[in-house]
This record gives sequence, C-alpha cells and structure tokens, in this order.
Amino acid sequence: MNKFFSNRRLVIIIVCLIVSFGLMSVSVVIRNKRSTPPLLQQFGNDIVGLVNRAVAWPVNGVKGSVTSVSDLLNTYQENKRLKSQVQELAQTKVHDQALSQQNKKLKTQLKLNKTLTDYSSVNATVIARTPSSWQDQVIIDKGSAAGIKKNMPVLSGSGLVGRVAEVNRTNSKVELLSNSSESANRFAVQITNKSGQTVNGIITGYNSDKDQIEMGNVTSKTKIEKGDKVSTSGLGGIMPAGLYVGSVSATGHSDYGLSSKITIKPAADISRLSFVTVAIRQAQTTN
Repeated sequence: MNKFFSNRRLVIIIVCLIVSFGLMSVSVVIRNKRSTPPLLQQFGNDIVGLVNRAVAWPVNGVKGSVTSVSDLLNTYQENKRLKSQVQELAQTKVHDQALSQQNKKLKTQLKLNKTLTDYSSVNATVIARTPSSWQDQVIIDKGSAAGIKKNMPVLSGSGLVGRVAEVNRTNSKVELLSNSSESANRFAVQITNKSGQTVNGIITGYNSDKDQIEMGNVTSKTKIEKGDKVSTSGLGGIMPAGLYVGSVSATGHSDYGLSSKITIKPAADISRLSFVTVAIRQAQTTN
C-alpha cells in the first residue's frame, strides 16, 4: 500500500511539471503573436515606468546642477587665467617700451662715443636729480674708481651738458650748462659762423620755458646767424676746446644795447637726462 502512494506522488509531480512547461510554452507562443502585452503586465510596466521617471527626475536634476557648477567653476578659472595673462601682457608691453627707449638712448650714446676720437669715454647713469637743483646739477653713478676727475666734460646725446664738479669714489656731481647761479663756473664757448669766423663768449643764463641757454657779453661785430654752431672754446684751461654745445636759435641785444645777446638751442635735452658720457682726455687717462 505504501509503495502505491509513493508512486502516486511521483506521478502527480511529473504531471504538474509537464503542465507547467506546457503553459509556459503556450504563454510564449501567445506573447510572440500579440503586439501588446496582457493588460495586467501593461499596468505593471506603467507603474514601473512612473517609478523610474520619479527617481530619474531628481537624479538628472542633481546631475545637471553638478555639471552647471562644474562649468561655472571652469569658466571662473579660465577668466582668472585670462585676466592674469592680460596683466602680464600689459606689464610686458610697458617693459618692452622702457627697454626700447633705453636702447634708443644707449644707441645715441654709442654714436656720440664714436666722435670722441681724442678721448676715452666712461658711460654713466643719472641716479639723482633733486627738484631744488633740477637745472643746476645731477648725480651720476661713476666716480674716481672709474677714472673720473673734477672738471671733466660730461656729454649726452649729441653734445655737452655739463662738467664734473665733485668726485666721490662711486659717484660724481655734475654741474649742468643750465646752472645760472652766481657761484657756478661759467662755460667758455665760441660760435663759428658760415664764413668760418669765430666769436667767443660765456654761458650766462638758461631759459627753462624754452629749454635754451643764453650767451652774453658778446662785443664782437662778427655777423652771427641762426643755425651757427656753438662749441667749447677751451679758454680758461678747464674745459677742452671743440666739444659741441648746440646751435644759435636767435640773436639780439642786451638790455642796455651795449653787447649782443645770443640764444642757443642745446644739442642735448638738459631737462631729461638718463645716460651721460664722461669724456677723459688721453693725457688724463690713468693706468
């Protein structure tokens, strides 16, 4: 009896499995033939879709916000970098302009040095110029250590601008042509006209408004015209002769009409000195 019931359970299990496989096959065949799933499955799919959309919406929003913040940070960093580049470009431009001006002035000095055939030259930089003595003197960065001595001529650009008045070991004080004080040593100059005739005189004043020097006490009747060349005369034995000073810009008479008054346009811009050259005569050169 027990054996029969045991076989019966086995038969029932086998039949259930066969029916299940059959239903599954039929379901697959029916699903393949239908263009839409059953109503219950549709309802389930719709519910799942709604849930997915509900979950995806905030996730996508957060993702979009993160992307926007990232883009904003990248834009900020790029803007900061571009501003830095613009500042560097402006600094570079200013620096290049300064170098260009300095190079131009140095080239002018080199042209001057080539004309000093009887002199050795020492190039120097103006390191100080006080407002109280702007027209009187400048301080240069070369002194006795570089062979500089008192009364040596100082030139800039194309011509004479002054002479060494005081010498220290590492710097020197230069008295300018424009120094019109009573204590200043007067510069002895001469004018050579178109005919080759010369007129001697001294520098007596300076017109800061027109940046011109004045030559007074000229009693000679030699004809002087605008454009005639002015150079050092060498009289007095302090300043050597033949250093170019400038050209005549105007002629006239003194207040009392007893002598001529000549206005000279300096060869160098005395009001704007950056680089100068001290001319050392070969006989003065020290070993």
